[in-house]
Amino acid sequence: MIRQALPGEYAAVGELRVSAYRALGLLPEGSGYAQTLRRFGFDGDCTVLVGLGEADGELLGTITLQPFGPDSELARDATEADLRAFAVSPAAQGRGAGRALLAAAIDAAARRGLLRLRLCTRPPMKAAQHLYAGAGFSRTPDLDFEPSPGIALCAYTLPLRPALTRP
Repeated sequence: MIRQALPGEYAAVGELRVSAYRALGLLPEGSGYAQTLRRFGFDGDCTVLVGLGEADGELLGTITLQPFGPDSELARDATEADLRAFAVSPAAQGRGAGRALLAAAIDAAARRGLLRLRLCTRPPMKAAQHLYAGAGFSRTPDLDFEPSPGIALCAYTLPLRPALTRP
C-alpha cells in the first residue's frame, strides 16, 4: 500500500532513509546529511509517499516529490519537480517496493500536470539506476553536480504526459 506519510510517521521515515543510505555505504557516521534525510520534505509543498507492507503495515520505503522552488536541486521551473529522499528498507529491497513507490510518485506528478521529473543519484547506486532506466528516465549529464567535494550526483530526467482529470 502506498500513501502520503502521516505526521506520526515522520521520525520513522527519516530513520528509514538514514538506515537505507548507510546500508549502501553512502552515509558515513557523523555525516551532516543524515539530519537532512531525517527531516526532508515534511514542511512546505513536498509530497512524502510511503510504502507499507500489506500484511503488517511495516514501513518499507519512501520517496519525496519536491515541486519547483528555491530549494530545487534540478527542477528548472514550475512545470518540473524533483524526486528526492528515495529509500527502501534494506530488508525490503528487491521485493518491488521501490518500483511501486517510483510509479506512485510519477503518477502523482502527472496528476499535478507536471511535464518533467528530475532526480539525481550517486554512481555506486546501480540498482537504483536500473530502476530509473526501466521507468523511462534518461541520463542528463549536463545537470550532474557535486554538492560537496568528492560527492558526485548523476542527473536523470523523465518527460511526463499530464494525467487527464475527470470532471
